[in-house]
Amino acid sequence: QVQLVESGGGLVQAGGSLRLSCAASGLTFSAYAMGWFRQAPGKEREFVAGITGSGGHIYYADSVKGRFTIFRENAKNTVYLQMNSLEPEDTAVYYCAADSSIMYIRTARVRDYWGKGTLVTVSS
Repeated sequence: QVQLVESGGGLVQAGGSLRLSCAASGLTFSAYAMGWFRQAPGKEREFVAGITGSGGHIYYADSVKGRFTIFRENAKNTVYLQMNSLEPEDTAVYYCAADSSIMYIRTARVRDYWGKGTLVTVSS
């Protein structure tokens, strides 16, 4: 049974930093592209960042470029999202997802697996 478990969310002041983690189990982790998505209250879920299985290709939404960094440690079956210079507009539930193709991660059409999310709240 595949599980993706996010952690690291919380309350932070604007300008602060958080690091999210997503621990995967039950799948061949390096064979999957991984992505981070977020859903703010009253809004649709949106793509934040994606990374290929090898880590060789990385993609970001324009809204987070230069502030967020996605990286993975395949030996630990974990993908991370380092979030710096946080803004109140970053407040959302953050989800990680796995898909065998980065294309589906980038276009927010994940076919395979989702985590249950972790809440990030940025106060002004």
